[in-house]
Amino acid sequence: MTSFIQKLGLGLKKSSQKISNGLSDIFTKKKLSSDTLDDLSDVLLSADMGTTSTQKIIDSLAKKRLNKDLTIAEIKQALAEEVALLLAPCEKKLIIDENKKPFVILMVGVNGAGKTTTIGKLAAKFKAQGKKISFIAGDTFRAAAVEQLSVWGERNSIRVYKGAAGCDAAGLCYDGLQEALKQGDDIVFIDTAGRLQNKSGLMDELKKIIRVIQKVIPSAPHQTILTLDATTGQNALDQVQTFSAITDISGLIITKLDGSAKGGILAAIAGQCPKPVYYIGIGEGIDDLDEFSAQAYAQNLIQ
Repeated sequence: MTSFIQKLGLGLKKSSQKISNGLSDIFTKKKLSSDTLDDLSDVLLSADMGTTSTQKIIDSLAKKRLNKDLTIAEIKQALAEEVALLLAPCEKKLIIDENKKPFVILMVGVNGAGKTTTIGKLAAKFKAQGKKISFIAGDTFRAAAVEQLSVWGERNSIRVYKGAAGCDAAGLCYDGLQEALKQGDDIVFIDTAGRLQNKSGLMDELKKIIRVIQKVIPSAPHQTILTLDATTGQNALDQVQTFSAITDISGLIITKLDGSAKGGILAAIAGQCPKPVYYIGIGEGIDDLDEFSAQAYAQNLIQ
């Protein structure tokens, strides 16, 4: 059976090859000079590491290793260490506070980021720990999202609270939480719409949902998690900024790393808008979502 770390290595292959090929082209000489650092900067930017993070990495390498003789393997190791240091503050676990029942997790993200699938996978993990879970299908505008959530519910014997197509999402969340209290659920996942084309509409709807659910459970949502599609590269960074302006984002889940040559985007986010990264996804399977490890990620990105 392939381990998650092995899958991560395969998933990040496009990104790591891009970086590795770039490094091989640059380091024909053995010294880490100012010129090679400039070239290295271009390689990191091409892997979507972003200007802020790239500059931090380059500055740190210059400080520690400028004009030193290094093999390509030593350069890769040094680079992986810098990336791991940058990502380390983002390595946080998603903790469910058992004193808050139900523990309300509000899932946000643009359409197509893998939000609904991520809810299903996360719920399956918590269900395996013996938690009683329900879903609220708050993306009332997309019938496909409600159907997808229903499939995950049936697959894992999880109750899905849903309403008529196009119904008021906030009202649905209010009723769904009342039901969750009645049923004694441990965790409630709320799926939401992600129509970024109309930012003001999205902002108003999310704010209304939060206002309304706090009428039922004043401390909710206990976590607001943003799902990001790694293949969108720098757009993912824009989404962190947009959603952070709308609501207090507790943490991130990064999906579709297996299809991306833009694996450096986590470093870009860590450098510019650092948020906890709870999980990363590298495939469609239920076991293809696992907790984020800065060390494992950096080593597989730079190999």
